[in-house]
Amino acid sequence: MRVCRLTLGYDGSDFHGWQIQTGLRSVQGEITKVLGVIFRREMELVGAGRTDAGVHALGQCASFELGENDPPVSRILASLRGLLPEDITAVDLDEVHPDFHARFSATGRRYLYRIGLDHMAPFRRNRWDLHWALDEDRMQAALEPLLGRHDFRAFCRAKAAEKGTICELRQLTLTRVGDELHLRVAADRFLHNMVRFITGTLVDIGRGYFEPEHMSELLETGDRALGGNKAPPQGLYLGGVEYPRELLSP
Repeated sequence: MRVCRLTLGYDGSDFHGWQIQTGLRSVQGEITKVLGVIFRREMELVGAGRTDAGVHALGQCASFELGENDPPVSRILASLRGLLPEDITAVDLDEVHPDFHARFSATGRRYLYRIGLDHMAPFRRNRWDLHWALDEDRMQAALEPLLGRHDFRAFCRAKAAEKGTICELRQLTLTRVGDELHLRVAADRFLHNMVRFITGTLVDIGRGYFEPEHMSELLETGDRALGGNKAPPQGLYLGGVEYPRELLSP
């Protein structure tokens, strides 16, 4: 059996998320259709994770199986780039270990959230434009308590908590880039809407609605009702997915 890892970027503005949904345009659905044209058979595409409607990706990963007589990956990649719609980019395609699985083999994921500090119409579908002044020092002070292994029950929907809420945050940085703030988050796993809830709470701290210590209080209480608002989807990007090195070679 031959297995391929496909790395993707996409603008999620006009998609109803990653997962195939009947009658709705999805990223997985568009790629699966193109794979069917290339291979002239039904193909199963497995994603590293689901992104919600309006969420983008710079480094989403997916996997699919090849037959022994299928063309080389270089030719498949060229076909994907020629046939995929303009809001999906096939960044790379490589043959990997037969045990590789885009979702279950992942050991970590990275996200970027873009916050615009003023309204700019051309960027409105690709970042969260704010009309409020933010105290960046307060926001920076709120980050440190979240690093490490914690129960992030207060930063997810109740349904997501059913599968366990312990995550290890490995990176959490907030940097100014021109007229934007970039929040970069990396962890071994993420709960549904976790980055958007962290971002929304962070913005509420920057606006003065909460003190920076409120992040620690949320971790201690685990009470979602005490948290900030959920940030909108258009500022969120799946930045990349991490895998064991031994699975990235055929």
